Amino acid sequence: MRVAILASGGKDSSYCAWWSELQGWDVVTMITVGVTGEDSMMYQKENTAIAGLQAASMGVPWLPISTRGNEDVEIEDLESGILGRRDFEKAFTDIWPVGLEVPEDLVLETGKLDIDGLVVGALRSDYQKTRIEMMSERIGVRSFCPLWHKSGINHMEWLVEHGFKVIFTSVSTEGMGQEWIGEELDKETLDELKKLSVEFRFNIDGEGGEFETLVLDAPHLRRKISIEGIPQWDGSRGSLKLISGALE
Repeated sequence: MRVAILASGGKDSSYCAWWSELQGWDVVTMITVGVTGEDSMMYQKENTAIAGLQAASMGVPWLPISTRGNEDVEIEDLESGILGRRDFEKAFTDIWPVGLEVPEDLVLETGKLDIDGLVVGALRSDYQKTRIEMMSERIGVRSFCPLWHKSGINHMEWLVEHGFKVIFTSVSTEGMGQEWIGEELDKETLDELKKLSVEFRFNIDGEGGEFETLVLDAPHLRRKISIEGIPQWDGSRGSLKLISGALE
């Protein structure tokens, strides 16, 4: 089974990449859709170029695709990219931030993908899952969502137990302050997150957009990723602005 991973650089898609390898599948490409507009219903917006470093660390090509994030075209942009109908050099320029080191072994995928399946880290978004499934059917590949409706608590515990280095790169929910930006997910912070998610009634896995993450190390990565960033906070929400990053 030859599969591509829809990769944002965050915890869910990173887990799916590892899960795919555990199935014995051939992960041939990591696909990242970079949003150049203000928002997206489908894709993570910030710091997604880290997925390119993850792809280089795994030793697989990276397929960058850019989209404005408009609801009526963003799934079509992904489809066009998979079919080799996009300007990948422009997409790379759109997505790759100044300060992020381009690894010598980063290989860009530039043609039509030869895959049997697409693996996606959807948790509970029917909107995302349905649109991915419809697109996959159109182009003749299978779609897989290994985390679909899995327990949020179990998912977060698995990440810690299996050695994923996850950091919080944005927060936008009551109960999580600016001290969480750049914080690492471990047993201590997970215990605190469990308490806060109950007290303030938010999704412990961030499925409702409460927070976003990046993965800097994991069982399927051959080299760790190091980053530097500046926390930005507006009084109720904030994010980590990357100023540098590289493979160790």
